[in-house]
Amino acid sequence: MNPGLNMTYLILGGHVEVQKYRYLYFMILFTAYILIICCNTSIIYLIVIHKSLHEPMYIFIAALLLNSLFFSTNIYPKLLADFLSEKQIISYQVCLFQVFIFYSLSCSEFLLLSAMAYDRYVSICKPLQYPTIMRKITVVFLLVLAWLLPACQVAVVIILNINNKLCNFTLKGIFCNNSLIQLYCVMSRALSVYGAFVLLNTGLFPMLFIIFTYTKIILTVYRSCKKKAAQTCLPHLFVLINYSCLITYDMIIARLESDFSKTARFLMTLQIITYNPLFNPIIYGLKMKEISKHLQRLLCQSKLN
Repeated sequence: MNPGLNMTYLILGGHVEVQKYRYLYFMILFTAYILIICCNTSIIYLIVIHKSLHEPMYIFIAALLLNSLFFSTNIYPKLLADFLSEKQIISYQVCLFQVFIFYSLSCSEFLLLSAMAYDRYVSICKPLQYPTIMRKITVVFLLVLAWLLPACQVAVVIILNINNKLCNFTLKGIFCNNSLIQLYCVMSRALSVYGAFVLLNTGLFPMLFIIFTYTKIILTVYRSCKKKAAQTCLPHLFVLINYSCLITYDMIIARLESDFSKTARFLMTLQIITYNPLFNPIIYGLKMKEISKHLQRLLCQSKLN
């Protein structure tokens, strides 16, 4: 690559023997992407068409799955194209956009899970006040906040980095994430502090809020023996634990200049972009009885047709 090209394009250096296994990688990830689209859209479709599912809990689930679709679409098309390309490169401007979408939607996932936790808390701990508290305007406000707040905060970081000078042009990943900061010649301390603030504001604080609400729910269930009500919380907790572990890897381990092997990084990165988008609709489709009931009917109708 010539110097002019280096100033514009970055090399995605996280691929492992892509020349040898390009078609295998492509088929596996293409299959995963199709499944992600089919599984998520199926659950969203069921929630939209059935009035019995037009409740805050199911609306938040639909929003979470829609978030997964946007998240996957930000990564998979470019990744699939890279597998079939001779050179795995990306323009710096597109890379910044990919980082913006990736972290905006990642933070939105935590806020959506927080909204779901709050909905379950009100439903179980304050059942008589539930219709008053969880009104339509409240649900809309929480959804707008979950998508708009992270987007605005992450956008500030991206805008401030647009003209930042690059001293390296090879990313250690297979798509653009926070490893991009290792390419800058100088990283502003103020920007680092602001980045930590964004992480706390849209990641740690929502997680602490979720832990607090579920602690209250567990105590309430223990006192009143509302075991059936508590079962609706299990999928949310399962999703939260899995996603927290994967994002923790992305935010901490991926930034360290360590001897963490390239193959291990590659496999962990694939889990980040595959696990939740693929398994969230399966978890909610199987564990949420109302969704599961409508899903079984839909599958039976498909077989009859």
